[in-house]
Formats: sequence, structure tokens, C-alpha cells
Amino acid sequence: MFHDDDLWNAVEGEELAGFLAQVGTVDGKHRTSADTTKVAWRTLPFYEQVVLIRLTDKTWLPDNLSIFYLANQGQLTRLDGTSPPIHQTNADAPVRINDDNVLDYLRFFCFFVRGEDGPFLVAESMDTFGMPRNIDDASRKAIEGTIRGASFEGKNAEGFWLCDAIVFYSNALFFSNFSVQPSGMIEMTDDDPLLQDMPVRVDAPIT
Repeated sequence: MFHDDDLWNAVEGEELAGFLAQVGTVDGKHRTSADTTKVAWRTLPFYEQVVLIRLTDKTWLPDNLSIFYLANQGQLTRLDGTSPPIHQTNADAPVRINDDNVLDYLRFFCFFVRGEDGPFLVAESMDTFGMPRNIDDASRKAIEGTIRGASFEGKNAEGFWLCDAIVFYSNALFFSNFSVQPSGMIEMTDDDPLLQDMPVRVDAPIT
């Protein structure tokens, strides 16, 4: 979802210069420049008029840092690893979750709302954005044998969507159950550890 180039549209030329002038220096330390900063945007299936904007720049540290914003009719909201920016956008947009896009929303929410050790990455393949870099053979084999696609399991009596996913958090993998409310609130209702204390960890900084 976050680095599938087929879904992203590059921002270039005057539009790029104007956008970077609006953004300026991010977090007081990440300088943006039309020469080095790449900006792209994509639509999200659960918003009608909100797009996701991604900034990358190989001069930043770490070099795999990606900075993301939600843009709602020109208004930028930084995705900083906390839930309020998403919940506010969900209320304003508003968010429109259905059977067909609930898994996309789950992937989005779990990636951008973070714990102390990073995202709750919905790990579905070794190509999932945020998977560890430089994985040793033993860890790769263990992870490949554990991960699978997320699944939508129907609705409960309250009308909440029920989903299952393998979640990669820090250096551990969990089988996790979620309930997703129409408002965009998500609750992890259960999680069972599958692999723990691995020598590799999720690697997807956004701040």
C-alpha cells in the first residue's frame, strides 16, 4: 500500500516546488529540496476526497525515512505515529469503510498508529513495506512460514467488521484479531505470539 509504485503519482515541476515551500523543513531537521526530495500521492479507497502524500529523500537520516501527510482539499495533516490525526480526518472527510476496503483501512491504521517500537505491521508477504532489511536466512525462512494474507471474517452483532492478520511488531510476529468500527476506530481483540525475540525487526520510520 505504501510503496507500490503503480498506485502513486509523482509530484513534479512547479507543483513540487510549491508543495515543498508549503511543507518547509519537517520536524525542524528534515530539509526538503526540489533537487533531492521525492513527493508522490495516491488515493485511498476509504476516503472520497483525501489523498495520501509521501515524501522521501536519500539525504535524510535514516535513509529509509518516509514522511506522510493526508491532504483533504489542500489541508495537510501530518501522520506522526499517533491516532488523533487519523481520527480527526475520519470525522472530517468522513471515512467510508465497507466490506471491500476494510482490509486496506486495517493496513493503513496499523501502519500509521504506532507503539513504542514502531508500527503494528500487517505482514502479508516478504514484499510488505516495512519488513526488515538484511534478513538472515533462518529469520527469512521462519517469517515466510508464518505470514499470510489478512482476512475479513464478517461482521459482529454491532455491525463491526472482524478481521484477522499476522502482525509484525518490533521483533515479533503475532496472530491478531481486530474489530473495525464504521467511525474508523480499531480494537485489537486478541493476539497470540507466533515468533518472538527474532534478530530482525520492523524497519519503517515515519518520524
